[in-house]
Amino acid sequence: MKPFFKKPILVWNLSFVAILCIFLLSFDVLSQYSQIPVRDNNMGLGNPSNATANISDKENYLLEKKQYSLSYNNSKGEANWVSWHLNASWKGTAKRCNCFNTDLTLPELFYKVKKTAYTKTGFDRGHLCPSDDRDATEEDNEATFFMSNMIPQSPHLNRITWVALEEYCRKLTQEGMELYIIAGGYGSGGIGNNNILTYKIGDRINVPSHCWKIIVVLPEGNNDIRRITSNTRAIAVNMPNNQTVNEYEWQHYRTTINEIEKITGYDFLNKIPKDIQHYIESKQDKTIIE
Repeated sequence: MKPFFKKPILVWNLSFVAILCIFLLSFDVLSQYSQIPVRDNNMGLGNPSNATANISDKENYLLEKKQYSLSYNNSKGEANWVSWHLNASWKGTAKRCNCFNTDLTLPELFYKVKKTAYTKTGFDRGHLCPSDDRDATEEDNEATFFMSNMIPQSPHLNRITWVALEEYCRKLTQEGMELYIIAGGYGSGGIGNNNILTYKIGDRINVPSHCWKIIVVLPEGNNDIRRITSNTRAIAVNMPNNQTVNEYEWQHYRTTINEIEKITGYDFLNKIPKDIQHYIESKQDKTIIE
């Protein structure tokens, strides 16, 4: 006689396995789209210039802080680019410290820009990673005031057009988005409020002719690279570093990531699968900004 209990136990086991699989699959899907903001890798979408922490790599030196990552160019006295993640977890009530300071975390023999270097030059100390993007704590805010995070920007760029885009990015985080942002300058020769075409500050600091920024926008969630598709929104801008830039709103300066790659020689978003990367980089953002 066959034991009567084997079949029910087998059915129960199969049912348990099926339920477990469904639960795990559901958990994985839900975890990808979790609405709880968490701080992600500031270079989560790639290292565009293959910067290294080798002190011999002076023109492309990788400096990673908790608040942002950057590629430092010793001969130009400024970052090639700064990369950071932004969502609600980075936001808080810490006051703007206005504590500009020399970045002593750079290697010993590197050129370190003094906090007064831009004084009376016609240019602002323009943040790449903004102060208002890092106000969860005093420590976070203070980190944005290192001179390694500054480039010389014309006052009308820094205080009007550039800051308008920064404010728009923070508005997106209030709407449940998280952003990966990377910014820098290129070229040489900008016009500040002295109306003089300036190529260098002192004998070292390069004044860029243009400033660029790339922003990848995602709904808040986890496993970010897996969630990026050809429909993911990416904003790229290329703005002149002069006093007439504010004649247009920031949207006027939208371009493609491909164009910025051609100008800078960098490879952005290189952690994303190549087919998706190429598609995103070829599109110019056309979103209507209210």
